[in-house]
Amino acid sequence: MNLKQLVKKEVSALRAYQAKEISCSVKLDANESPYGFRAALRAAAAIQTNRYPDPEAKKLRAVLARDLGVRPQNILQGNGSDEIIYHLIATFGGPVLYPVPTFSMYGIISQVLGEKKVAVPLDRDFDLDQGKMLKALRKNRPRIVFLSTPNNPTGNCFSSDRILKIVESSPGIVVVDEAYQPFASDKGFLPLLKDYKNLVIMRTLSKIGLAAIRFGFLVADEEIIHEVNKVRLPFNVNALSQAVAVEVLKDRKALRTVIRTIAAERDLLMRAMEGISTITTFPSEANFILFRVADPDRIHTELLRRGILIRNVADAVEGCLRVTVGTPRENRKFLHALRSCMKESS
Repeated sequence: MNLKQLVKKEVSALRAYQAKEISCSVKLDANESPYGFRAALRAAAAIQTNRYPDPEAKKLRAVLARDLGVRPQNILQGNGSDEIIYHLIATFGGPVLYPVPTFSMYGIISQVLGEKKVAVPLDRDFDLDQGKMLKALRKNRPRIVFLSTPNNPTGNCFSSDRILKIVESSPGIVVVDEAYQPFASDKGFLPLLKDYKNLVIMRTLSKIGLAAIRFGFLVADEEIIHEVNKVRLPFNVNALSQAVAVEVLKDRKALRTVIRTIAAERDLLMRAMEGISTITTFPSEANFILFRVADPDRIHTELLRRGILIRNVADAVEGCLRVTVGTPRENRKFLHALRSCMKESS
C-alpha cells in the first residue's frame, strides 16, 4: 500500500491547521472571551450520559429562535461554525468565493472537499472591492459566497450596501458570517432574511464566552435549512453543549453585560494603543484589534518572552499582529509589555 497515493491530492497539498497550546501567562491570541459562565455547568447534572443527545437540539433551537425573532425551522445547529461551513460546501459545492484576508476555514474546507475556491483581495481600507467581487461573480458563477463581517483578522465591518449588491447579484447563496456581530455597532443582516431568499446568516457562541462547547448555527430560509440538514451527521451537537448553551442563553441580561464590557474594554485598549507612536492600529468592531509594527515576528516573540501570547497574522496582513481584548488586568499587562518591546525596537 502506498498511503500517499491513496490520499486525495487536495488533502496532500494541505498542512494541518495549527491550533497549538502555547505556555503563557496572558492568552490573547484566539479571540476568546475573557469571561466564562462556570455556573452554567450545573446544567450538566441532569444529563443522562448513557443516552444520545437530542438529535435536533429542539430546546436550544427554540431558545435561539425566541431571541432572534425567527422560527426554529429557520435554524440549523452545528459543532462550531467550522462544521456549518463544511455542511454548506458539502451541500452546494463550488466554486466558493470569499474576500481575503478573511477566516481561513472557507478556503481550507473548500480544498478538503475538492471544490474550486476564488479569493478576491479586499480594497486598501479592508472593505469589499465591489468591482472585483462583482467581476468574480460574473466570471466564476459561485454557488457560495462567504462574507465575514466584522471580518477576521481585520476587525472592520464591510459596507452594507456592498454586501447587499453582492447578495442581489449572486447566482448562488451568500453566507454572512456574523461570528463577531455581538460586538459591532450595527444589528447585522438578520432582519433582511425575509427579503433575500439566498441570504444565509452564520453565528456562533464561541466569541461570547462559550468557546469550550463548540456551538455554531445557521439561520436561513426553511428550504435551505432542509437541504443542508441532509448532510448533517446525527447527534452532531453533544448533550453537554446543548444544556450549557440553553442555561447561558436563559439570562440575556448577563450575556449583554459581558458583551458590553468587552466592547468598552476594546475601545479603551484601542485608545491606549493609538498613543504608541511606533504602531498603527486599525478600527475594530470585533473583540480584537489589528495593528501594524515594523518587525512583527520579533515583537510577537518578545511579547511571548514576557508571557503575553497574541496572534501573528503577518502572513495574511503585511506587518500585522492581532490582539484579543482581555480583562482590564490582562490588557494592562499587554500594554506594558508592548510599550517595552516598542522602546527596545526604536
